[in-house]
Amino acid sequence: MSETQPPAAAPAPVPAASTTAPTKPAAPPKPPNPALRMLGLPNLPKKLPSRNWMIFWTVSTAITAAIIYDKREKKRATAKWAHAVEHLAKEPISNPLLMPRKLTIYLSAPPGDGLRGRREGDVRAVIAERVRKVRRDWESDLENKPQEEDKVPTSDEIIEMVRTQNKTPRYEGVKGDIVIGRHTWKEYIRGLHEGWLGPLTAPPEPEKLPEPPKETKEGEEEKSEDDEESKPKLPPQPKPYNTVDDYAIANLPLLMPAELSPVAPIRQPHILGFLNTPTRMRRYFNRRALADDIGREVAAVCFNTYREFREEAEAVEEARYEQQKALEWEEKDWVKSVWQEKETKKDEENKTPEPPKEKIWAKPIVLDSRIAMRMRRYELEAAEEERARSVIVPEEEIEGWIKNSLRHLWRWGAKKWAGEPKMNIPTDDVD
Repeated sequence: MSETQPPAAAPAPVPAASTTAPTKPAAPPKPPNPALRMLGLPNLPKKLPSRNWMIFWTVSTAITAAIIYDKREKKRATAKWAHAVEHLAKEPISNPLLMPRKLTIYLSAPPGDGLRGRREGDVRAVIAERVRKVRRDWESDLENKPQEEDKVPTSDEIIEMVRTQNKTPRYEGVKGDIVIGRHTWKEYIRGLHEGWLGPLTAPPEPEKLPEPPKETKEGEEEKSEDDEESKPKLPPQPKPYNTVDDYAIANLPLLMPAELSPVAPIRQPHILGFLNTPTRMRRYFNRRALADDIGREVAAVCFNTYREFREEAEAVEEARYEQQKALEWEEKDWVKSVWQEKETKKDEENKTPEPPKEKIWAKPIVLDSRIAMRMRRYELEAAEEERARSVIVPEEEIEGWIKNSLRHLWRWGAKKWAGEPKMNIPTDDVD
């Protein structure tokens, strides 16, 4: 018999190779920066922010830096002109009871905006009435008219009476006016011509037709009266006493001075509208130029240096006088509603159209040669402007709150580090 061989044993399984690499021990955490740790701040990031964050922070930093720089330079320009005229406040006064020099500033709401309810023509009415008051005083002095007993004096007249009783001397020098904005400038010139060339009494108003009978119910009448009382009413604006067509036939007052008070027309940039946003932003980031220009004009008013308004060549028909060109560039920034003609309102009671109000802003400036040659304009002398350029403004006057606080902190620390000087108290020797 043949011997049977046992079955061959199965080969031992080969252990499969591991697919995962051996793990490395975790790196120990990086110790924090000792300087940042003392300040309580975490470690700085190892990589920069994303592209969008970089754009955001770059634009934000640039805008912030531009605003801060313009604000500092605006303060520098303002302080420069303040230092240029500060010596005027240190001049001795000959008489302590002498009335100081006073200036009149004319300001009205720019076209398209509102300011305390000012309307077109208010400045014109105020200036014309002031000129007429001066003319009335001259006539009363010439005719030696006694003061009316029944007349109630105004606040200004009461002040003048008190000053006269106290024998307070008046300021006899040149005072001057400041006019802000092209629209106010137009009303200023119109008011001067109305006051000096117009009559002293208001022209008679046209007679109104008799009111027709009106049938209304009691409830409707009470409701309409309540609505009228609830609405605030502005005082009526005095109508002009003359027109620009009356200048040629008007006569000058006998006591009219050869020179009128000097005036300084000052710019008032004001532009509205969404499409004008780039222009508004450019002006916002360049307010230092506006502050320097206004400071120069105001410094001329403080120094009281003025000249005659120049007259252009006769060949130029549109603008013959310098007064017509002053601040003319502001008109292109006005809203369109200024140049639109408004419909005349009809009187509901008399069914007659009301006379249209005089438009001053949209009309060109009309000057009479007799008034134009008497007007004066403030202008800074070359020597004073050169001296203002040499003024050095200390950095502490224009620095912001952060830098000012750091400066005070540094000085306080230096003072504490150096140590305060001790006081030597003398002592008596005791035997």
